[in-house]
Amino acid sequence: METVSRLFGNRTLREYLRLLLPVLGIALMLATLFTALPSRGLASGEIYNRMSLLLTPRPAVGAPVASQPQLRIGIVAGHAGNDAGAVCLDGNGDVTLTEADVNLEIAAIVQQKLTEAGYQVDLLREFDSRLNGYRALAIVSIHNDSCDYINDQATGFKVAAALNTHDVNRANRLTACIIDRYYRATDMTFHSGSITGDMREYHAFHEIDPSTVAAIIETGFLNLDREILTNQTERVAAGVVNGILCFAKNENIEPTPVPGLTP
Repeated sequence: METVSRLFGNRTLREYLRLLLPVLGIALMLATLFTALPSRGLASGEIYNRMSLLLTPRPAVGAPVASQPQLRIGIVAGHAGNDAGAVCLDGNGDVTLTEADVNLEIAAIVQQKLTEAGYQVDLLREFDSRLNGYRALAIVSIHNDSCDYINDQATGFKVAAALNTHDVNRANRLTACIIDRYYRATDMTFHSGSITGDMREYHAFHEIDPSTVAAIIETGFLNLDREILTNQTERVAAGVVNGILCFAKNENIEPTPVPGLTP
């Protein structure tokens, strides 16, 4: 007992054992760890990666798995917050309808339907500050054509991709999806002959991030297509929604006899 007292001073053997137990535990863990690691791993510098894998807490069996981040989609309501766009007048010169109002109503429904489908959707104005460097899976700008009677052929929809796109294949797929699904939903003619340079050079195409695939659609002419645009707006919006989902989900596009579309 006298010898023990000289070795441990005033502390009892029990107290010293209590202090040593954590140290022994750590030493045992490290010994087990290094035994599990092959010498090649030590020599190649992989020890840190292996230790990290062994020591990183793993979720318990049956624990909920974190969901993937929502895919972002941008919808531009053409002319919204800037001007009226095309203006429809009655015989007395009074305004009966504006393109901006029609565009916004369609765009709002598209946003709602895509949100319900699980996407993160931004409803953007014509010159929205958020367009600068905007990054998303896709962005689609919704517009409509003239209120004036032009001729009996001035009916139908138009879709165009950005002329300056960095990914031609994905841009072509987005437009092909919208054309196919919009036609199926509305049974409207594809008015390819009136796609203009202004559509392909749409200002937002130059503002968004180059990785964002973009398209513009004119869902109809506010003269001859006014009935479906204003009284069957849900049907029109469904065509846009289905087109975007076709692109987002990489759905098949079967050849369809879309009037006005060159094979």
